[in-house]
Amino acid sequence: MMSKYIIAGLIFGILSLSHFPLSAQAAPWDTLTPQQLEQQLTEKFAQGNYSKKGADTCLMCHKKNDKVMAFFTGTHANRNTSQSPMAGLQCEACHGPLGKHNQGGKEPMIAFGKQSKLSAQSQNSVCLGCHNDTKQLAWHNSSHNLDEIACGNCHQIHTAKDPMLDRLSINDSCTTCHSQQGADMNKRSSHPLKWEQMTCIDCHNPHGSMNESALNHTTVNDTCYSCHAEKRGPVLWEHAPVTENCGTCHNPHGSVNEAMLTHRAPQLCQQCHMDDGHASRAVQQGGADAFGGGKSCLNCHSQIHGSNHPAGSKLQR
Repeated sequence: MMSKYIIAGLIFGILSLSHFPLSAQAAPWDTLTPQQLEQQLTEKFAQGNYSKKGADTCLMCHKKNDKVMAFFTGTHANRNTSQSPMAGLQCEACHGPLGKHNQGGKEPMIAFGKQSKLSAQSQNSVCLGCHNDTKQLAWHNSSHNLDEIACGNCHQIHTAKDPMLDRLSINDSCTTCHSQQGADMNKRSSHPLKWEQMTCIDCHNPHGSMNESALNHTTVNDTCYSCHAEKRGPVLWEHAPVTENCGTCHNPHGSVNEAMLTHRAPQLCQQCHMDDGHASRAVQQGGADAFGGGKSCLNCHSQIHGSNHPAGSKLQR
């Protein structure tokens, strides 16, 4: 198993090796530029100077740090599985060779998260050394990777339970960045996201997918049909916007209108259906005519998602 983690580390080294020479001297943490830091870490990987006692050496200094000690309550500290870092190189499996780090504290090691000086690509290369299953298959082309989001920006390793693996906290984590969707979730008409009955990852794969908007299913409609099967066709009389994209009329994250509609009827309908002479004028006073009162267009065209009735060409029955 040790060779597996060494390979993961070497991958990180190779990513940086082609950009920086190996002649720079060690420098204090606070004075290192990101380029100098990656250069020194590349040198350490080339040397492969791992400690003989593993985590015991690290804990001589870090055992009073609650965040460090919390690591031993999480799944990465499980020594009963060969895939755990603690079953191999332990702390150094992720943070790199110890080298002379404990001799004056000047030699850097890999750090993760928002406070890290390393680039997101360099941090993520360490994680991907082990987490390279089908769930991360499309990571390199994902919007999160292209926006240089590090794994550690969302995931917490030194904890008993990663918030991103807890259904009760996933939405809070996602809406920290996706604030517009977070606002939509709290509008009067929305999916039950704000009550944690649904989560963002029920529809999206945060690690990327081959589909639009990182959806778990091939299309928007297939995603919707996974719950709203009654709207799935084929039907005798189809409504073109419905078969093309549910998002044409609905905002899946929430709306101030009924049924998560992007606009109220008749304004929504009139984006495609112009005035054709029948009672199709929007008026200020509700109930003034068949078009402006009650459910507007849906007063007559109630089967708006499609109809199987022989006389349902106008989606009226």
